[in-house]
Amino acid sequence: MSKSCSKEVSAEQFMVRAQGSQVHGARLSAGVSEGALFGMGNPLLDIAVNTDADYLKKYDLEPNNAILSEKKHEPMYGEMAGMKGVEYIAGGATQNSMRVAQWILRKKHCATFMGSVGKDSFSKTLEEKAGEAGVKVKYQKQEDHPTGTCAVVITKNGACRSLVANLAAANHFSKSHLDVPENKALLEKAKYFYISVSFVAILILCIYSK
Repeated sequence: MSKSCSKEVSAEQFMVRAQGSQVHGARLSAGVSEGALFGMGNPLLDIAVNTDADYLKKYDLEPNNAILSEKKHEPMYGEMAGMKGVEYIAGGATQNSMRVAQWILRKKHCATFMGSVGKDSFSKTLEEKAGEAGVKVKYQKQEDHPTGTCAVVITKNGACRSLVANLAAANHFSKSHLDVPENKALLEKAKYFYISVSFVAILILCIYSK
């Protein structure tokens, strides 16, 4: 991944692109039923804060990068959750794709998403944010692992983002969740499937480890 900061897009350019996507999506949604799109991946609660270079230095981070968390990064998540202006987003690559699909199609619950989270306040926030985007989520909830999080450290007036992901409960999905009758029905109802490569590895392990 390039470590240079991203090029800004003007508000006018963004609106033109967004309106074009939604017009096309409105046409598509006419033929898309509820639950037609089924996604599986690692659900992460993005915790986004605008800050400065000193905060990056504190945790030895590059201004525009994406890494998995280490021991030294553990305090970040609670720390950032308490910062002024913090924003929460239902994240993780596949869940992001489901949110974008919902935004384009503009029909509630076209997309269903499954993944593993903890039984904690972060999972409640994650479910709430996904629901606001119109995604139907059916998370498997883990007693012994916290909800996965991603610290989004924004600097240079939004031009740079440093991402620090802690997968946590997302790594502990099990096949038993797919065997729940309600979840099995959602799976059978779907017409299109979107599963991240990293999650395929988790599925293979949980199926063949029995």
